[in-house]
Amino acid sequence: MDLFIYFVKVVGAIFAIVNPVGAATIFVSLSQGRGHDEVRRIPRRTAIAVSAILIVTGFFGHYILAFFGVGIPAFRVGGGILILLISIAMMRARQPRSKYTPREASESAEKEDIAVVPLAIPLMAGPGAISTVIMQTQQASNLAQSATIVAAITLIGVAIYVFFKLGAPLVEKLGRTGINIFTRIMGLMLAAVSIEFITDGLGQLFPALTVVAIH
Repeated sequence: MDLFIYFVKVVGAIFAIVNPVGAATIFVSLSQGRGHDEVRRIPRRTAIAVSAILIVTGFFGHYILAFFGVGIPAFRVGGGILILLISIAMMRARQPRSKYTPREASESAEKEDIAVVPLAIPLMAGPGAISTVIMQTQQASNLAQSATIVAAITLIGVAIYVFFKLGAPLVEKLGRTGINIFTRIMGLMLAAVSIEFITDGLGQLFPALTVVAIH
């Protein structure tokens, strides 16, 4: 596969589930009443945290899976189902509970530092994003594709920084309708990615299914 096409595919999958545009609305909400200097520092710290979490878990997550005796094919099916559930919630313009619960939202309002928790994790670098990156790294067939995944995650970090820096003007410009439309489109893309993960995992767990599908 051409590296550029591969890069676009990986960026699309990760961007859809991280959804920095939707996260920007929560950032604006949690920033109310906080000092200007604190709000100015949050985008950079959140972007770095998300990038670091996804890169580390992406390239070392399989060791954790191996420790618990979980194979990559089974993880692809389980992770694909999780991502599918998240995508369904996004297509309904709702914040998936696996990423950010109402209780976490109320606790976040009282936190002094919101850059890492809850903005970086679990809001953007949550279970779905981590699962997506682990599966992408496991599918990488060479060093160039692995480097491409790192570049894609870095680009997502830059996007988070930009969207958070735009902050309130972006939210006001798009409006709730615009943000919901964008979230639904990302949810649709994510659903396609999740189905691909599930079918790949099932094909490896049950090779006979692949033979039947071919014939």
